[in-house]
Amino acid sequence: MAYKDRILSPQQLKKLSEHKYSCTNSSLMDPWLQPWWNWLVSKTPLWLAPNLITIVGLAVNIITTLILVAYAPEGTAPPPRWTCLLCAIGLFIYQSLDSIDGKQARRTNTSSPLGELFDHGCDSISTVFVALSACISCQLGHYPNWLFFQCFCAIGLFYCAHWQTYVSGTLRFGKIDVTEAQFTIIGIHMISFFFGPEIWMTKGTSVLSPSIPLTLVVLPAFIIAQKSPENIFTEHSALYIIAFGMVAAKVTNKLVIAHMTKAEMEYLDWSLLGPGLLFLNQYFNCVVPEIWLLWFTLIWGTQDLVRYCSQVCLEICAHLNIQLFTIPYPPKGVKAQTSSKGGHQQQQQSGGGASSASSAKTKNVQTVNQGTNPPVKHKKKTNNSTNNHLWEAKDDLNGL
Repeated sequence: MAYKDRILSPQQLKKLSEHKYSCTNSSLMDPWLQPWWNWLVSKTPLWLAPNLITIVGLAVNIITTLILVAYAPEGTAPPPRWTCLLCAIGLFIYQSLDSIDGKQARRTNTSSPLGELFDHGCDSISTVFVALSACISCQLGHYPNWLFFQCFCAIGLFYCAHWQTYVSGTLRFGKIDVTEAQFTIIGIHMISFFFGPEIWMTKGTSVLSPSIPLTLVVLPAFIIAQKSPENIFTEHSALYIIAFGMVAAKVTNKLVIAHMTKAEMEYLDWSLLGPGLLFLNQYFNCVVPEIWLLWFTLIWGTQDLVRYCSQVCLEICAHLNIQLFTIPYPPKGVKAQTSSKGGHQQQQQSGGGASSASSAKTKNVQTVNQGTNPPVKHKKKTNNSTNNHLWEAKDDLNGL
């Protein structure tokens, strides 16, 4: 389908010229990075257009990511370490330039709605490459479902952020938001650089991988509590802790099973549905009362935990041929132990005479051995005595 001659109508252009940028920011890292950004923009030439700064940052990010992709296009082969370092540097450059383009616009008195559109448009493209680079650095190509989720979750969250802006008219940045996510991915690339991308493929007992499921529980719980317009945590503390505690218990049980079965720890879980809905609801200005979703999180998480634990217990019982809450009668192994004990006692009773005879025989042998001659000579003597009796019997026959 061909584009129209004009995409924006005169009415849209009029509204655009009246648009005022509105933003609230409570990021944890931004205050710490402000001195760096202020110093960087002060060194930027006044003739450098803000939009040019934005596009340069995007180009650097895309180029460094494509270099990484060239070495591991499927996300299964470990890329060279230096490509991970290059991606980390490229993302840091992009993040820094993306943070000073607005400062440069105010510094040069060139702020306009086009700058906001250009900035957010470049961010939408960068989100794709940032998410992809992180997945390749971790070799998530071995887990296609997780690769799909990670990339499209990042794209979906960026869209939801602007959907929330569309509804409320204000772009809101929480305590844990874009800056924190970008530096987390920089950290992933640096881990891959220092320890090698193979570290993310450590099976089962990896010291890093089990932290991911717990992070998927604790981090949303913290963000939701901090950003809640209804103060859902302070108003319903016990309910909040129990609801997220059930989700954490499910994740913990999966970690125990992964340890005992020497298996990998799965990251995604249906128990995360409740926290996910609470998280997305805040992006949409809480179109659903948060208390409703909190109760849903509790009910859903509890039933999911009970169902999971029940299923696991039944499968283990069937495999080991044991019962969960009862024991067989007589208990397994007791019958054999009792019969063995009775047989031993019977053997002692019936073998009393034999034991006495054996003791007497031993005593006699000891008495004989107390003589001056050794046992061997005594045996020879016994043989000689026997021979003498034979010769005496022969003489008696001859006498007849």
